[in-house]
Amino acid sequence: MVRKVRIRLYSTDYKKLNEVCREIVDIAKKTGVRVAGPIPLPTQRRIVTVRCTPCGQGYHTFDHWELRIHKRIIDMDADERALRQLMRIKVPEEVKIEIELI
Repeated sequence: MVRKVRIRLYSTDYKKLNEVCREIVDIAKKTGVRVAGPIPLPTQRRIVTVRCTPCGQGYHTFDHWELRIHKRIIDMDADERALRQLMRIKVPEEVKIEIELI
């Protein structure tokens, strides 16, 4: 039975997220490991409505702030050589990674 690794990536900056995904897929192809992904998941939108000023002159003004969280999943076979190279990737601070053996 072949063990698999599921890699979940989260970020607010989709460009840096795609860079890290590309590096992971390149490592898998160089080592000859089967890889599926990156699979894009639905973008999570967090919206915060804030009142601009507490002293309205008969009318209310509001600001809307939005934070988008982009997600990707990559599945690959659990090969020791590939996982060692995976741990050496330089990941930007904006990108969060979860690695799970399934």
